[in-house]
Amino acid sequence: MPEKKEDEFAFIKEKIKDKPVSKRRLLQYSCFTVVLAVVFGLVACFVITFMQPYMKEWLYPKEDPKVTIPKDEIEPETEKETEQEPETESQAPVYITETQELETTDYQKLQNKIYAIGAEANKSIVTVTGVKSDMDWFNTPYESAGQASGVIIANNGQELLILTERKVITDVQAIRVTFVDGSIVEAALKQYDGNTGVAILSVSLSGVPESTLNAIKPAVLGNSYAVQTGTVVIALGSPLGSNFSILTGDITATGNSVSTLDATYHVLNTDIVGSSSGSGVLINLSGEVVGLVMQGYSSDGDQNTLTAVAISELKEVIEKLSNNQSIPYLGAKLSTVTEEISAAYDLPKGVYVKSVEMDSPAMNAGLQSGDVIVELNGTATLDVSDYTEKLLSLSPNESVSITVKRQGTDGYTKITCTAVVGVLE
Repeated sequence: MPEKKEDEFAFIKEKIKDKPVSKRRLLQYSCFTVVLAVVFGLVACFVITFMQPYMKEWLYPKEDPKVTIPKDEIEPETEKETEQEPETESQAPVYITETQELETTDYQKLQNKIYAIGAEANKSIVTVTGVKSDMDWFNTPYESAGQASGVIIANNGQELLILTERKVITDVQAIRVTFVDGSIVEAALKQYDGNTGVAILSVSLSGVPESTLNAIKPAVLGNSYAVQTGTVVIALGSPLGSNFSILTGDITATGNSVSTLDATYHVLNTDIVGSSSGSGVLINLSGEVVGLVMQGYSSDGDQNTLTAVAISELKEVIEKLSNNQSIPYLGAKLSTVTEEISAAYDLPKGVYVKSVEMDSPAMNAGLQSGDVIVELNGTATLDVSDYTEKLLSLSPNESVSITVKRQGTDGYTKITCTAVVGVLE
């Protein structure tokens, strides 16, 4: 019986042999694994290459370089003290008893020093050329070019920013900038102000030769409030049509102003001869820009001499344009109602509206000629500079409350209008 039982379960003791390895199939598996690894590597490489800029921007966000231009303030005139302190030995006046006659060579040395200041400042000057494509009478294409001067105002680490006049680059197909060393590079319009007519161009640093970067420098914008009648200035750019000119002269007047939409700018009159199409800048003897030569702001009697817009009053506009921001616009021509004007014409003190531009935000808000603006967003506006400063602090499409005094049958009545700030194209 045990033997029979042992025979019955004899199959359990059978030895199971391992299945023989197929070298062919093993080779196929190995090749397949290698192919998968290569494909995975290629896909991973492609994904990393594609995603790297986005990951870099996400992990290390790049800060947008901003240009900051310090603002200037008008220093109040201080009354001279009538009582003088007693003089000490160190304060005692020194009298020169020996006179020395100047020679013509001394005058030439002085001129050379002045021109050396201009030559150094010329490193900031460029010639801006706007190229237009057109067709002649015979349908033959040709290119025409207009030129104006520009000034390098900043290097933000990525681009050079150049201040110029918009009229030379309106409706052009290409903008070219010529530096003082003669090199020519392509530029692009960054932003412009349709009111003042100034524009900021951008030149990528990657497109500027190293030798040119060493030959140029950004200009320093000075304080035009410190300029007085008789101040010696140097005109750079193309005041007579010749590029990179250096002309010298004196300031003949600083009290004149020109009224534009939403602002009033003081102009600097000079005795420097210039052309009606002249452009450039005025600098002081420290090499700082104090005026932007824009002949469109000159009066009929000043067509033969250079007139410049005071740079201090343009600084905020220039800063906004340099940071690619639009200039807020309402569209009213204004003048300040001073104490004297208020007393003489029985007008409320504030900002007098001389005219309102057609289809402007000011007209849509209901402003009229003869209104006197007394408040913007609840803050008093005593003069045009007050109004302009408050307007520049706003953004396009922002609503602003304008309180005016309007004359009626019973005198002046306070009216509040709401305008939506726009941008002048």
